Amino acid sequence: MRIPHFPESNHRLVKSLFHYSDRDLLTLFQRYPEQGKYFTTIVCRYSPIVYTLISHSARSPVQGDYIFGLTWRHIFYEMRGLVLPPEDEGETSSFQNWLINMTAVCLNQFDAPPVETINYNLMDTPPALWCYLEQALELMAADLRLMLIMSENFHWSETRIAAYLQAEGQLCTPAQVKQKLEKAQIILEGNLPEDLKIIYGIDSENAENSDQNKVLEIA
Repeated sequence: MRIPHFPESNHRLVKSLFHYSDRDLLTLFQRYPEQGKYFTTIVCRYSPIVYTLISHSARSPVQGDYIFGLTWRHIFYEMRGLVLPPEDEGETSSFQNWLINMTAVCLNQFDAPPVETINYNLMDTPPALWCYLEQALELMAADLRLMLIMSENFHWSETRIAAYLQAEGQLCTPAQVKQKLEKAQIILEGNLPEDLKIIYGIDSENAENSDQNKVLEIA
């Protein structure tokens, strides 16, 4: 079993938080939702445990990676309202126990699709990036989100997207679709935490090659 190593764990913004306790990171994550470094640090800290638990149950490495990503996405949303019980000195982190329990819940709930239908690449879109990309998508207007997903996830051309929209009663030319897709990419990047863009090297000057495109393959 190969436990993945995420390069972002060596980024200065993440390394600067290594001395924080689980409880402190959780508090900071909840208090400053506009920042992505706290959740990213938690993912880097606990990925080995979560990945090990999942890999023992997954039928294949590809399915294991996919469930691993889904598990962190579930944890991301559950952490927003998490309240930890008081901790006795020397006791195992109550957050760690909660995380292990959440992983077990996800293993029981998630049924991975066949390997040939999975196009998620763990190294291209690590869990923390995936979570914030999906959050950024949720903040977009529905029409822009739909066009972006049709373009990036299903690889539809501007002409095909325009034809679909026209069939739905929305008059839109391929040229207008192209303009809206460019606008959608800018909005998507703008919805990402600034520190997360620094950690993952997302370049606003070169949106076509930015990492935010990758999530659309698995949304």
